[in-house]
Amino acid sequence: MSELPTAEAGGELLLRSTRVVTPEGERPAAVAVSGGTITAVLPHDAPVPAGARLVELGEDALLPGLVDTHVHVNDPGRTEWEGFWTATQAAAAGGVTTLLDMPLNSLPPTTTAAHLDTKRAVAAPKAHVDTGFWGGAIPGNLADLRPLHDAGVFGFKCFLSPSGVEEFPELDPTGLAAAMAEIAGFGGLLIVHAEDPGHLELAPPVEGPRYADFLASRPRAAENDAIALLIDLARRLGARVHVLHLSSCDALPMLAEAKASGVAVTVETCPHFLTLTAEEVPDGATEFKCCPPIRERANQDALWQALADGVIDCVVSDHSPCTADLKVPDFGRAWGGISSLQLGLPAIWTEARQRGHGLTDVARWMSTAPAALAGLSRKGAIAAGRDADFAVVAPEETFTVDPAALHHRNQVTAYAGRTLHGVVRSSWLRGQQITDHGRTLQRVGRLIERTTA
Repeated sequence: MSELPTAEAGGELLLRSTRVVTPEGERPAAVAVSGGTITAVLPHDAPVPAGARLVELGEDALLPGLVDTHVHVNDPGRTEWEGFWTATQAAAAGGVTTLLDMPLNSLPPTTTAAHLDTKRAVAAPKAHVDTGFWGGAIPGNLADLRPLHDAGVFGFKCFLSPSGVEEFPELDPTGLAAAMAEIAGFGGLLIVHAEDPGHLELAPPVEGPRYADFLASRPRAAENDAIALLIDLARRLGARVHVLHLSSCDALPMLAEAKASGVAVTVETCPHFLTLTAEEVPDGATEFKCCPPIRERANQDALWQALADGVIDCVVSDHSPCTADLKVPDFGRAWGGISSLQLGLPAIWTEARQRGHGLTDVARWMSTAPAALAGLSRKGAIAAGRDADFAVVAPEETFTVDPAALHHRNQVTAYAGRTLHGVVRSSWLRGQQITDHGRTLQRVGRLIERTTA
């Protein structure tokens, strides 16, 4: 991993917990840190190295810092929606120590190397966590993809249906094939908002407050057919593709078959699809609106099973905020997007623990797998040689979500009033504590880029 402007790393440190979450499982251990890097995972009763500072965590769990590869920061250009200063503080307060920013909803979008430079210049003095960037693939920027790759973006996002903002149009099937072939030619990764526009055009239009009408306007078939197209092209072109925010469980069998047959396809889903259900969305409650939509409880159960089976690789936020005035109580007119960057870890843990999963599973889905997707070899695990990025969590403690207490620029969230398990006590970035009970302590985030070697 290459790094842009840096901060000083922490010194000698030993963090001790009865619940250290490692790739091998959860166990009592002491984690030794030097110069911002984990040097060893030792027995719980290991002596404190000379000159090292001991941090006793007791029964609080020590997890690898989360890696969120799907965040819309909207900065520059739509900073009234969010911004790097607020988004990265929210991330840190929620145990996220690395995030990747999506190329759209900012002005300009990250579709050229010059636009990437603009975004980096804005982010550099504001990043509280390590921050990297996706590029965008849109009609007309095929020649810009290789320069963006060489400049260090982690891959390229495209839409197959309208994105909602005019400066980031969707690719038609011909444009998708051309972009995929170009990106495959230099070994890049294409990440895709997979909804077929034909199905969306044929679906009944939505107007008014009824959630059932909105759900009918984004049918599962739109996801299913778009994903089938991606799989077919990836197989023929030898390309790496990643399906963003999977909502439809109907697509799972074809994704499982594609993976088993060697297609280089990975899949993510989001906390809202795993913890919220269509049956509980009140009419007019457009804080629950997102595309693709939150579906029924039976659909959610199948997504959880796919996570357990490894068909779905990772869980990331798709944090897509806006100002409160854009969440009008009309599902046809309201902005679609759910704010959850600070709440993903407790939301997933609350549901996971009820379904028999452990913190090791949560760390794999929300840290290890997203880090692997992005090629962040120093992130995603508590193991020697990795960055000393941690989330300290009280797994059995609960809290009730108060939107006013969130660091998001706009305190609008579908989780308002929910009681969640898993209080994030602190976050650590390269051996330095950056939050304490949600309070920001210091800003040591770096801008990161894809390894070019």
